[in-house]
Amino acid sequence: MDASDDFLQRATPSALLTRDGVVRFLNVPMARALGRSVEQCVGRPFGALLPTSQRASVDSLVSHGATTKTVAMRVLEFPGPGPASVVCLVEARREQVSEGGEALVWVHSLDAGNDRGGLLIPFRLAAKAASLGLCVYAPEEHTVEWLGGAPELATLFPEASVSLTDVVRRVHPDDRKALRQLLCWAAARSPWVRLRFLTERDGWHLLVCRARRIILGSNGPERVFGLVRDESAWEARRRRALVALTVERQRADEIAAFSSAVMTAVTEQEIQQVVLTRLAATFGGTGAALALVYEGRLRVSSDAGIPIPVAALHGMPLDDPSALPHVIRTGEPQFIPDQEDYIRRWPEGAMVPYFGQLDSGYALSIHPLSPGGDQPLGAWLVTYDSEHHSSPPERALMGTLADLAGQAIKRVRLQEARVELAAALQQAMLPMLPEHLPGLEAAACYRPSRDGLDIGGDWYDAFVLADGAIALEIGDVQGHDVDAAATMGQVRASMRAIAAHEPDPATVLTRTNDLLVAMDAVRFASCTMLRIDPHDGRVTGASAGHVPLLFAREDGSHSVREMRGGPVLGVVPGVDYAEETFTLDKDAALVMVTDGLVEGPGLTLDAGLERAGTLAAQAIHGGLNAEETADRVLGAAVSVDHLDDVAVLIIRRL
Repeated sequence: MDASDDFLQRATPSALLTRDGVVRFLNVPMARALGRSVEQCVGRPFGALLPTSQRASVDSLVSHGATTKTVAMRVLEFPGPGPASVVCLVEARREQVSEGGEALVWVHSLDAGNDRGGLLIPFRLAAKAASLGLCVYAPEEHTVEWLGGAPELATLFPEASVSLTDVVRRVHPDDRKALRQLLCWAAARSPWVRLRFLTERDGWHLLVCRARRIILGSNGPERVFGLVRDESAWEARRRRALVALTVERQRADEIAAFSSAVMTAVTEQEIQQVVLTRLAATFGGTGAALALVYEGRLRVSSDAGIPIPVAALHGMPLDDPSALPHVIRTGEPQFIPDQEDYIRRWPEGAMVPYFGQLDSGYALSIHPLSPGGDQPLGAWLVTYDSEHHSSPPERALMGTLADLAGQAIKRVRLQEARVELAAALQQAMLPMLPEHLPGLEAAACYRPSRDGLDIGGDWYDAFVLADGAIALEIGDVQGHDVDAAATMGQVRASMRAIAAHEPDPATVLTRTNDLLVAMDAVRFASCTMLRIDPHDGRVTGASAGHVPLLFAREDGSHSVREMRGGPVLGVVPGVDYAEETFTLDKDAALVMVTDGLVEGPGLTLDAGLERAGTLAAQAIHGGLNAEETADRVLGAAVSVDHLDDVAVLIIRRL
């Protein structure tokens, strides 16, 4: 008998390898553990026969056994003959198989029956490194043993070993079927499954679990490993973000509804109805009033929520020493937090005598409908039944809506076209770009369409994220009407709210798409979103069915970049948008446009992109700034076959 046979006669898996790890001989148990025949294994690197995750460990074990006289041991995971992996403690040492012959490395599994827990140590360490918990289910004993892993998950199992019955009892009834399927999963690995689990200390936890089938030792028992991740905190953050998003969406809905209602009003009576039914609810007040100037006196109307008689204000002259005429005369809004502040500032005001009849606090927000210096038009006021301090965003929004209402009244009185009212709404809903972006220069332009209502769904946005990066958006909602503008406002507000918590462009598009699909939105939207690091020019972006980006460079060249991403927003549920990363060089500019700028009845998309890219590159090469470049690109579209809304957003790295 050859000496090598002595090493291979063992009943446990055994193999003889060359010093560089190639299989020279192996026995049938080892071939079975590798999931192959003996012939398929001989002559191949031993590490190549094991799972990829094991190769570094195999190489280290063989190298140690080949180059030292000491014994080396390591726990290895073999593919096994069935769905379950086989975990063995493997020894490697150098052996002289024949006199004067080549020294080989003998690797063989050891009987770990007296300490099977030692085979689990690598799994415990890996679980801890991945912030996962690790437990094992013994089917024949119907017990679940907690093996450790991330320390913060230890409270899930206060006792090291519990019965399966106790585990099932702690799982939410609706999730117990999923748990049983997890434990009986026929394949080597199960998908991740979400389970609600009740702990003794702090109630319900949301766990994400995955099962693996493992055999402990070459002839050992089969076990089901459970990898556990606690997503309770993540779920809580997701719910808070969803609540914030819902609030933001509701706010956007109210603003869009208010704006579109004002825009569609064609008489003062209709404007009055919009203000008195929507104003207080939009700003969280208890009452609202609208005061319009007629021949130097106020004509006041109110809803039923104002706690003072409207007669005290109706017919009041503009020179009366009260807050309301003061706001109309000066065009300066007043935000009065309580009764004491009002009495201190307007002690002779007409409303002062009625304050003593009020049982609780009282606050006012008054905003003019026209700026100072214009012909006095009127003002509206919102009342609160307790102390109220208006935030800067609330004041800005009230000013925007008051300006819209004022424009509507002026245009109704002058019998201006309804189209012009819609254009005012569109411009009001588009944001002002940040005044200062470190290392960057940004500019944007928008022009409405020439056909139909003078309003559409094109939009752009730019804002600074929490980490200092700059977010850029450009998009187009289907249609050219009030609904398109309202949807545009919802999409833009939603994307801002999502980006505040999850700033990656692909994630923002995915969440926005989910929201629009869940809302059963009647309009879809295309969009491109970019995230730019102003320090190194690194750009991460994703697109939802939008037209390509344009690059314009200082040397006068330009190029087109088709962004990765997915379909338009609001149509296909469950889309995961892809994103890509590139660098914006210094003195180069990104040109983001809507399709109306690069497509038309006599203009193909390719030709339109070429025209816009050439114009932008010439402007950059000629030393024009971002605003001048945007005007030049947009001006060309307006002057030639311009039918659709058009928007352009340019960002240049300085």
